[in-house]
Amino acid sequence: METTLIILKPDAVQRGLVGRIISRLEDKGLQLVGLKLMQIDDALASKHYADHREKPFYPGLVRFMTSSPVVVAAVRGVGAIGVCRNLMGATFGSKAAAGTIRGDFGVSNSFNLIHGSDSPEAAAKELSLFFGDGGVVDFDRPIDCWVYDTSGGSPE
Repeated sequence: METTLIILKPDAVQRGLVGRIISRLEDKGLQLVGLKLMQIDDALASKHYADHREKPFYPGLVRFMTSSPVVVAAVRGVGAIGVCRNLMGATFGSKAAAGTIRGDFGVSNSFNLIHGSDSPEAAAKELSLFFGDGGVVDFDRPIDCWVYDTSGGSPE
């Protein structure tokens, strides 16, 4: 099982899309193991987007991400990073395929509704930033035997 960070960005929160987006993650079979509404401050945004600090879009990105509350989620499942990124769709809503979150709900090339970790290393770092110790809850979910084929002893 893999755990990844998802951020429903200010545009998703302001547009009232939180429930619809979270439902897509759960409908896919992913498990929510952490969830909170929060306001990202400049310090947290600077840490989260440190890799983009020298890029021309960085100031606008920080301004956007600190402009309104966001919803952060820790999401778990087999291949959760790839599954979430497929559900999200291409970075820009205008180019994202129908059926994806960005393709169905977005048209902007600036506001793209959702962030998802892009690697296990990024997920570990980002989950630590947003949830710290004890913020992600481990619990058994009886339906997993209906989400994953476990006949071989472990989820496929």
